[in-house]
Amino acid sequence: MVRPSQNIDQLLLDAGLELLPLTGCAGLSVRRLTEHAGVNLGMFHYHFKTKDNFIKAVLQRTYEEMFSALTLRVNPAHPPMQNLRDALGVLGSFGLKNGRLLVRIMGDAISGEPLAAEFLKANLPRHIEVIAALVQEAQWEGSMAKAPVPQVIAFMAGAVAAPILVGTALQQNPAAQATAGLVLSEQALAQRIEFALRGLAPSRDTP
Repeated sequence: MVRPSQNIDQLLLDAGLELLPLTGCAGLSVRRLTEHAGVNLGMFHYHFKTKDNFIKAVLQRTYEEMFSALTLRVNPAHPPMQNLRDALGVLGSFGLKNGRLLVRIMGDAISGEPLAAEFLKANLPRHIEVIAALVQEAQWEGSMAKAPVPQVIAFMAGAVAAPILVGTALQQNPAAQATAGLVLSEQALAQRIEFALRGLAPSRDTP
């Protein structure tokens, strides 16, 4: 028996990434998905069996691509602050590219959607752990102010990630699209990262 082309599962995953920001987990229709991908309904069941399996695959593939880029940017030969700057850049760029999906998944999780909540619970700690290790290294070498690591991460998230989520939400309002565009760019992201890292620099008055 000839195995169906493996490209079909990729077509479905790509279509899912386009539709999930619009539908959320609960609202995704398998029939609409297969029509969007131009794939026979039977091929969906062949590759993924259930909608839940499919949504998990879409979310995990998207996350793993980011996490792989994140770990590759952390170079032991570079100073901790440079690694931190690069890591925040990877996370921020991921947010710019997938902002609508992230806003939708967070909304789904808050409303009690199990798939979204499980995805966030399983994956949020992974990249936070990478950032926490870099913060500790920077503090240890003296290039970052001493403060509890969770406090530092919360500060950086507020400076770097929060504007992306707010800007993405504002894009839905035509009257606020211009304002959203001011924060949803790579240039604006890089500027916020610099602001955050400068704000975490050790005080000159510190002995």
